Amino acid sequence: MPLNRYRRQLIWLLLVAVGLALSLVLSGILGWLPQTAAMAETTAVEVASSAVQYEEQGKARYQSGDFTAAIALWQQAYRAYVTDQQRLSQARVLSNLALAYQEMGQWSEAAQAISDSRALLENEPSTPLVLQALAQVLNSQGSLQLVLGQSAMALESWQQAETAYQQAEDTAGVVRARVNQAQALHTLGFHRRALDTLQAAVPLLNGQPDSPLAVATHRRIGTALRLMGQFERSQQMLQQGLAIAAALNLPEEQSLTLLSLGNMALAAQDPDSAHRYYQQAAAQAASAQTQLIIELAQLNLAVEQAQWITAEALWPQIVARLRSQPPNRATAYAYVRLARSLVPLNRARLRRESGVPPDWQQPAQLLATAVQAAKESGDQRAEAYALGELGGIYEQTKQWSMAYTLTEQALLMAQANQAADIAYQWQWQLGRILAAQQRSAQAVEAYSQAVETLGTLRGDLVAVDSDVQFSFRENVESVYRELVALLLSGQAPISEQNLAKARDVIELLQLAQLDNFFKEACLDIKPVDIDQVDQQTAILYSIILGDQIHMILRLPQQPLRHYVSQLSTAAIESTVAQLRQQLVIRSRREFLPLAQQLYRWLLQPAANEIRSSGVQTLAFVLDGPLQGIPMAALHDGNRFLIEDYAIALTPGLKLFDPRPLPRSELRVLAAGITAGRSGFEPLDYVAAELEKIQANVARSKVLLNHQFTREALQSELSSAVFPIIHIATHGQFSSRAQDTFILAWDDLINVSELSRALQMPLGEADTPIELLVLSACETAAGDSRAALGLAGIAVKAGARSTLATLWSIDDEASAVFTEAFYQQLVKPEVTRAQALRQAQLQLLQNPQYQHPIYWAPYVLLGNWL
Repeated sequence: MPLNRYRRQLIWLLLVAVGLALSLVLSGILGWLPQTAAMAETTAVEVASSAVQYEEQGKARYQSGDFTAAIALWQQAYRAYVTDQQRLSQARVLSNLALAYQEMGQWSEAAQAISDSRALLENEPSTPLVLQALAQVLNSQGSLQLVLGQSAMALESWQQAETAYQQAEDTAGVVRARVNQAQALHTLGFHRRALDTLQAAVPLLNGQPDSPLAVATHRRIGTALRLMGQFERSQQMLQQGLAIAAALNLPEEQSLTLLSLGNMALAAQDPDSAHRYYQQAAAQAASAQTQLIIELAQLNLAVEQAQWITAEALWPQIVARLRSQPPNRATAYAYVRLARSLVPLNRARLRRESGVPPDWQQPAQLLATAVQAAKESGDQRAEAYALGELGGIYEQTKQWSMAYTLTEQALLMAQANQAADIAYQWQWQLGRILAAQQRSAQAVEAYSQAVETLGTLRGDLVAVDSDVQFSFRENVESVYRELVALLLSGQAPISEQNLAKARDVIELLQLAQLDNFFKEACLDIKPVDIDQVDQQTAILYSIILGDQIHMILRLPQQPLRHYVSQLSTAAIESTVAQLRQQLVIRSRREFLPLAQQLYRWLLQPAANEIRSSGVQTLAFVLDGPLQGIPMAALHDGNRFLIEDYAIALTPGLKLFDPRPLPRSELRVLAAGITAGRSGFEPLDYVAAELEKIQANVARSKVLLNHQFTREALQSELSSAVFPIIHIATHGQFSSRAQDTFILAWDDLINVSELSRALQMPLGEADTPIELLVLSACETAAGDSRAALGLAGIAVKAGARSTLATLWSIDDEASAVFTEAFYQQLVKPEVTRAQALRQAQLQLLQNPQYQHPIYWAPYVLLGNWL
């Protein structure tokens, strides 16, 4: 496996390892902090002062990490409460003992303490005091269940705890229980639900005094926002929590929050800030457990940044610290993370010390220790992870039999524990192992199972980790690409069955990329038989695999056709980048050889078949860097592609409902800005552009300049149905959702906010947005995957079609284009793609606008009918 993939996969493990490890750190566990008599309401019977002292001293020892002393002190307190027959106090201390036993890895003692505590409360009346005590016991029970890998049961326990706190009217307890539930949801892989649960707890903190609970709640929310890719909001929430922790003089809470800030900075691709936060966290850390987690994060950063000297110094310290840890889930995952760090370290040593073979024994021993720790703790989920990683080491050493056996065991264990987020990785690994042994049919089956499992995880797997912007590409996207490569390998011709499956997998990949863009499942898919809808369109699927561009062509009523262009990935990316640069220089025509080269790769092998089929429209499902260039500008040596065909882009036929545009009662909501705002240049011809719309579509509503605010847009959309929404303003498409936006008069509106606004009108399922037009927008400079932002807006908004521009255009030309486009669009016999083509041809045939800079940037994404 390539070195950079190991680095990315190491980062990918950050949530699973650090998140789960954090679940065992005392100050990071909400509601699992030991409670004392001072925290409970005064009871009717006074208890011996010595019992209270023992309980308070036990709490102090627990918080300092001296769990043995805490257990001894709480046992004394328990005996004193038994003597005084204080049942509630007995239950409370037993619950605290259960926490301390867990920290020592004494699982049976912890379970017994919880059972005894519940028995003490079983026949007590449901007073607020009893309900609070019961909730505390349920919190301890949930913590034990989570550390034993029983995440679903932990979630149920904390839901029961919330109910008890609600009945006791304990607001702080409700918050504590909800935040604990979020931890269980994260562990189960339900990150979107975890964020929703956390955000629902925030209003309950209003009016409450600052507390450790408030600090930890802010930290949890900040982490959840990071996983959703919302870095600014994450940083804001974490900084608020850090300020509270500093004001309360809570060094351990400050350390954990600084660690979270470091993880956020790493996710936002700011390694210098991450390094600084990690150092600050280490300086504040009060416990060995917290120090371990920070050192693992620092090692992770050092490996990611290829700081090998730092990494070589760190990992022996981590091994020494790990040996003193009890065998539990966090320990198992820590060993796994450390083992994965050693893989790139070994490869770096190989480069520095030529001829020295990689040392696979070290990571294998660490993983074997991880397996043992998971076994001793009874955590089958962690054991499945460690076993699979160990199988991966044998894969690297090409010991296929052992690699297969370990991976299969890990897969069966993951499936038995319903751990789909782990299972897909071992299905993928089995596929690689089988493919390496030339067992292609079995490899395809394993890969297919991995893709199917990924489909069940859509809403949550995409947020497993966001620490590297495109870790998704190595850990999820590769599964789809490698399966397509298998299906399209072998002797030509490729079977119709394999071509059809490859086409479907390409569409699923497009969907997965959009899910990852939004960090949630963005749209349901629906099978479409395009031959039943449109027999005038050819669909061309592209996918870049290694040093090849594969094309799958679907012509109406014909078998699928497959052809390949042999060229390096670097050549593809270079040609695309150069073409994009040349297309926006109006004084030159150096774009032409590049446009012809791309035509030869993508279309020439099937040009005659396409021409003879009689199709009028070409719909492209484009891959990677190809998404950022306009297909209209491809050139066959004589003519631009747009001169022969209407052109559309689509992420896949399953994502858009291919219905013709209903022409009856067309209404347009047109909004735009002419004045310079927020550092953006004026758009002098936007007013003329909107006037052209009004002239061609009678039922139009215009919001110009100060009328076009976020609130005004939402108000119009909620009061009437507009099948067409036309927005003429500055905007940017980026591969990052938070950097994709449009400019309103009062503010920037990001893609998620715009999508929510566009989806709010009247809630009428039968009146979707038929066409969303975004003129004057552009893709982010230097972002090779910026077209994801365009596709993201198109899909998330729920619009059947989106017409947008790939680069900022001359706004005078835009006004001409707009008039021509709407003149065609109102004609019942003209499709959306044909209306776009006619408007582009009008510019192309005008000497003033014949350069592609004026007409090529317009792209239609989605339904072209």
